Amino acid sequence: MRVSLCTISFRHHLLSIGEIARFARGSGFDGIELWGVHARNLGPGDHGEWLAAYGLRVPMLSDYLPLDAPPEALMERTAGLCRLARQWRAPRLRTFAGTKGSATTSPEERALMTTRLRESASHLADHGMRLLVETHPDTLADTAASLMRLLEEVDHPALKVNFDALHVWEGGDDPLAAHDGLAEHIDYYHLKNVRARPDLGVFEPANVYAAAGRRDGMTGLFEGALDYRSFLDALDPNAEASLEWFGDACFSVLPTDLLALRDVTARRRNALGFQMDIAG
Repeated sequence: MRVSLCTISFRHHLLSIGEIARFARGSGFDGIELWGVHARNLGPGDHGEWLAAYGLRVPMLSDYLPLDAPPEALMERTAGLCRLARQWRAPRLRTFAGTKGSATTSPEERALMTTRLRESASHLADHGMRLLVETHPDTLADTAASLMRLLEEVDHPALKVNFDALHVWEGGDDPLAAHDGLAEHIDYYHLKNVRARPDLGVFEPANVYAAAGRRDGMTGLFEGALDYRSFLDALDPNAEASLEWFGDACFSVLPTDLLALRDVTARRRNALGFQMDIAG
């Protein structure tokens, strides 16, 4: 498994991209998932080549397309993010599927979101990229059923899924069952955990973005309510993921979680190898 950290983890730090790259390399990460606002403020340049010198890559640029904006505004934003992603050699652009939950979205609103996602996916496909919608509350991807329906409605090969197991669980679905149903569409994973279901509010965007927001309830990947050991067993060994840490102590939590993740995936790999030897 290739694992990246996210620059959004350092949203309230005074750090350069070079410092983040050195930390990522020193900690053993494979790449850096770049938050859209960070990419915009870093400006143009062949950043992908620069980052490759660290042995790192950007697997995904994460932003929020204004799907309900006028068509010209949406395409301008899509094209701009596409240019930035290509400068970083990122093959994916992540967005949310709107800003309203599936249960409160009217048929007309859903039809509009579907059309806009198809248009954005088509633009990215023209440049060899993929558009990923994230499983997330208060969007059309807040349940596995709504997300599957959305994928069928958009019906574009460049539209894929960023599977956040915690948010799938938050939406009331079993992550393993949802993963099985969506497997052919999943292109990336976000990995994070929470102390208990009542603490899920710590991941509400307004709290995450606030410098004085609550962090209590955010836990290390293998210390929370969601059983990641069982979930990781279901993933393809070549899957790509990011540790999406929003809490404090980034410089200790991220390397610790990465080491634990590497250990779990290595044990699984060794177990599979042993089984193949026995079968042979």
